[in-house]
Amino acid sequence: MNVIVANKQQSQLSVLDIDIIKSISGTYEATEIVEMFKNFFYSKMILDVTAIKNNDDINNFQIIAKGLDAEKIVFFLPEGSNLCTSNFLSKLISMGIYNFTTNIDGVKYLIKKSNTYKDVAHIQQLGNNVDSNNNVTGSSNELNSNETKNQPVAVVTRRVSNGPTIIGIKNVTDQAGATTFTYILKKELTAIIGSKVIAIEVNKNDFQLFNDKNMISATSSSLRNTIDKYRDALIILIDLNDLNDDSMCGEVLYLLEPSTIKLNKLIRKNRNIFTKLKNKTVILNKSLLTNRDINDFEYESNLKIFYNMPPLNERNKNEVVRDFLYRIGLLEKQEPSRRDGSNKIFGLFRR
Repeated sequence: MNVIVANKQQSQLSVLDIDIIKSISGTYEATEIVEMFKNFFYSKMILDVTAIKNNDDINNFQIIAKGLDAEKIVFFLPEGSNLCTSNFLSKLISMGIYNFTTNIDGVKYLIKKSNTYKDVAHIQQLGNNVDSNNNVTGSSNELNSNETKNQPVAVVTRRVSNGPTIIGIKNVTDQAGATTFTYILKKELTAIIGSKVIAIEVNKNDFQLFNDKNMISATSSSLRNTIDKYRDALIILIDLNDLNDDSMCGEVLYLLEPSTIKLNKLIRKNRNIFTKLKNKTVILNKSLLTNRDINDFEYESNLKIFYNMPPLNERNKNEVVRDFLYRIGLLEKQEPSRRDGSNKIFGLFRR
């Protein structure tokens, strides 16, 4: 059974042929909507966003996304409004809001099949950066993972004699996927900026299995000489493995696979690990966590998660990887392409 919260678009929603357990009409504070439905069981909520008071304030969407299950809400946006800009939609996606549309066909589609991040990733790439003054990150006791982790960062603070950008990648949980993660980043960067991207693994020989001449193995003692050998490269990615000295890296990405068994094993090995990772660039890799799960994890671990990376098929092009590379500052934001004067971002939610 479904619920409808309607206002100016009520006439359009009246044609929906779905089971409805409750329907209300009017304008409400975001907190009122949360209070009305937080203990109410429903399959999907169709939310006409004109029913939200001050719906041009992104913070009201955050209140709803945090108070209710955003995966069960279809946000029905008024077509042609300021809410349909790539910048505003990008902010919604950063909150874990993936189900939005501007027409009834889209509502019908999203009732049957919810979007995932993969379905909306290209929209987020078109959006402008979320400004730090937008007040959507929450208080220290209400950690909002997506707003924090999706902020682009100035990654490289140290270089080798003004040489290449150097990024270290390190497993924190056992077999968190640093080798494959390095390969996927290297593959995507090479496709975009050419052959001046080098990957180096330390104290292992797994890279030879990729059959890529720009993926090299080095020992801890020969690493600096190997880096010097590729001073003309633009970017060097280093799979650090067991190497503790990361002083040659401008930034290190710490990979956590957030399965229960991996995390419990990590904590038993080192109870202070989360303290050591504080203020580090932590990536959840091979992660199936929802936005709400990430919020809980951040609160319990007292960490800020920079990015939630889902399981990837290394053989395919992954749009989420390009988004990650943009967020971390290795790629510039791409301008949206246009065809016949239309705005491409509407390609997703004109269903």
